[in-house]
Amino acid sequence: MKYLVLLCDGMADTPVADLRGKTPMEAAYKPNMDALAANALVGTAKTVPDGMKPGSDVANLSALGYQPASCYTGRSPLEAASIGIDLAPDEYAIRCNLVTLSDEADYAQKRMVDYCGGDISTAEADELVKSIDQALPEGMRLYTGVSYRHCLVWKNSASELGELTPPHDISGKVVGPYLPDSAEAVPLLEWMRKSHELLRDHPINRARVAVGKRPANSAWFWGQGRKAALQNFEERFGVKASVISAVDLIKGIGVLAGMDVVDVPGATGYIDTNFAGKAEATIRAFQNGSDLVYVHVEAPDECGHRGEIENKVRSIELIDEEILGPVLEWLKGQGEFRVMVLPDHPTPLATMTHSAAPVPFFIYDSVDQKSGVVSFTEASAFACGNYLDDASELMKILIK
Repeated sequence: MKYLVLLCDGMADTPVADLRGKTPMEAAYKPNMDALAANALVGTAKTVPDGMKPGSDVANLSALGYQPASCYTGRSPLEAASIGIDLAPDEYAIRCNLVTLSDEADYAQKRMVDYCGGDISTAEADELVKSIDQALPEGMRLYTGVSYRHCLVWKNSASELGELTPPHDISGKVVGPYLPDSAEAVPLLEWMRKSHELLRDHPINRARVAVGKRPANSAWFWGQGRKAALQNFEERFGVKASVISAVDLIKGIGVLAGMDVVDVPGATGYIDTNFAGKAEATIRAFQNGSDLVYVHVEAPDECGHRGEIENKVRSIELIDEEILGPVLEWLKGQGEFRVMVLPDHPTPLATMTHSAAPVPFFIYDSVDQKSGVVSFTEASAFACGNYLDDASELMKILIK
């Protein structure tokens, strides 16, 4: 038995006026998803437990069969694992976005123009990260991740750092009310301000501005946590698994869960990602002995955060056409298989940030087929009446 999990990050949404009242899932042409959902178990599941924030960290842990309430220590420790950072017990890992802030003189009066620093490349970002890292005091170290996503490691025994706001939650807003305000986090605010002084006239940013690109002119810290640990996936579920993703967060979960982490050249986390390469990597992972492949695609989420209606619809179509289609065709020639497709959380275009609302899912079994739905959408999944209050149960249902 082969198991494919296709996690379409942020795919679920609410009706959009510019789509004639449809959601992107309803507007997208996705014949492969719809054909499977017509003969599948279809329903909705709660991926974000009560009291937890609706992030991809928490939600993907749920989708992978782990209960976040018992194993989640923060977002950045998961990303740190992907980068190869072995945190000490007295160290915090803290996500560092390279962001674009507006030009007001007072840092607190600046606006969050772009949470991803104008889609900065990893090569450009590495130069900026090095400039900040070289200036940091002893006990702080900044590591390069992918694109705008990086990791600060801070040797600090403080029990809490207070509320640190994700920059994608405050797009277009004045940043002052969202700056770190606890006594323990004062050094983080200090280095956010200093990073702006270091980066605003950096040669990388001058070159970007010269060609009409946004400068990545400040660090923004959030997503803090201590060292994380997960039960080995194969020990937990009895199957050998691989994970494919463009982002360190999902790769880090894979590392900690003992899964085979597969890198795909050209995987960016956006709509320009290498969709076909992910399909090829999925098939290779099965051929190399994996029983289950967890394919995470970030593109719908990024389009949701940016309010890009057409791109969000298109990203769903590309996932269906260039990933699910080829992998499904290969699986049909291999014997029995099951496919689970779901988002981790909604990322509504109307709010441009995550929602904790339940997500639609389907589980298709090539042997034990069900009476499903004509089209896989939020509304059709809800109408089925199959609701799971704990989405970590989905993996047990898939691998029954």
